[in-house]
Amino acid sequence: MVENYTIHVPDPVLIDLDERLGRTRWPDQLEGVGWDYGTELSYLKELCAYWKDEFDWRAQEAFLNSFSQFRAEINGLRVHFLHVRSCEAEALPLLITHGWPGSIVEFHKIIGPLTDPVAHGGRAEDAFHVICPSLPGYAFSEAPRLPGFGAPAVAQTLATLMAKLGYGRYGVQGGDWGAIVSSYLPQMAPGCVCGVHLNMVIAGPPAGTEDPLAGLEAKEMSALADMEHFRKYETGYQRIQETKPQSLGYALHDSPTGLAGWIVEKFRTWSDSDGDVESCFTKDELLTNIMLYWVTGSITSSLRLYYESARGRSFSPDRVEVPTGVAVFPKELYRPPRAWAEAQYNIQRWTEMPSGGHFPALEEPVALVEELRGFFRHLR
Repeated sequence: MVENYTIHVPDPVLIDLDERLGRTRWPDQLEGVGWDYGTELSYLKELCAYWKDEFDWRAQEAFLNSFSQFRAEINGLRVHFLHVRSCEAEALPLLITHGWPGSIVEFHKIIGPLTDPVAHGGRAEDAFHVICPSLPGYAFSEAPRLPGFGAPAVAQTLATLMAKLGYGRYGVQGGDWGAIVSSYLPQMAPGCVCGVHLNMVIAGPPAGTEDPLAGLEAKEMSALADMEHFRKYETGYQRIQETKPQSLGYALHDSPTGLAGWIVEKFRTWSDSDGDVESCFTKDELLTNIMLYWVTGSITSSLRLYYESARGRSFSPDRVEVPTGVAVFPKELYRPPRAWAEAQYNIQRWTEMPSGGHFPALEEPVALVEELRGFFRHLR
C-alpha cells in the first residue's frame, strides 16, 4: 500500500526542543584550538541560539511538504519517500539516495531542475521523475526491528519500492550510503537499472595487482594521500557507530545540542567549505537536516547501519556491469584512482568536478544536475 504523507510535528515536540536548548550545559574548550578537537564551542553556541530563537521549523516543514511525499509498506516497514513526477511524458525515473548524516533535505535544490528542465534552462528530453527515499531507520521511514539490516537489505527494499511504483526501468544515483545502496541495486533488480551514477566510489586495488600504485598520476597519488589522512584522523565517528551505536545514541537522542555538534562538524569537514561551513550551507539547511533526526527520534536507528555493514559485506557488492558514471568532487572523502574503480564498475563516464565535496546536491546543485543530464542522456 502506498499512502500520501504530510510532515506535521506536534507542538509539544517543538516546545520540548526549545526547553532542552535553553537548558544546555556547555562544556569548556581549550584556548585557540578552533575545530581541531571537534565542533568549535562558539560556533555551536551561535547555531543553537539561532535554532532556539530564530529558526522557523513550520516554514521549513511547509517547504518540505511542497514536494509530493508518500509512505509505502515494504516487508513490514513503512518507507517514506519524495516522488516528484515530471510533466514530460518520456521522463526517466531516477532513484536518488542519501547517506549519513544527510537526509532528503539534501536534494531540495536539484528536484526542480531534474523534473522540469525546461523551466530551469534545460531540454525537455532530459527530464526525470525523481524518487528520493528516506533510508529505513532515517527520519520518517520506520526502523528495522531486528539485527542484520545492512546496505543490501536497504537496496532490496528500494528495489521493491520502485517495482511497487510501477517502474520497470530506471536510473539510480547516490553518495555516501546512497552510493553503496545504488551499487547493490542492479543485482537486487536485474534488468531494471539502466545506469548507476555515483558521487562517491569505494574501490580498492584490483585483485592480483602486484604494485597498486604503478602508473598512477600525481593527482591520483594526492587523492590517495587525502584518503589516508581521512582514515587516520577523521573516522573516529565511524568506529564508534560501527561498534557501539546504542551507547552513542543515548546522548544524541537526548540532547539537541549534542546532536547538532555531532552532525554539523561532518558538514564542515566533509564539504568544500575551507573551514567556513556557512559558505556551503545556510543555518536553515543545517538545522532542517538536523531536525529530521531530532523530531523523528531516528538518530540511533540511523547509526545502526554502520554496525550492520561492518559485520557483512555491505561495502563490497559484486562488480557492477551496468553503465556507471562517476562525478569526482575534489573534497569528497574517497577518491580512488579510476583504474581501481574500473575493476569494480563498468565506468562509462568519469568527470573531475572543479569544486564541491561530500554533499554536492547542496554544494554544487547546478553542476550535479548537468552531470546527471549528460550521463543519462544516452541511456534513456
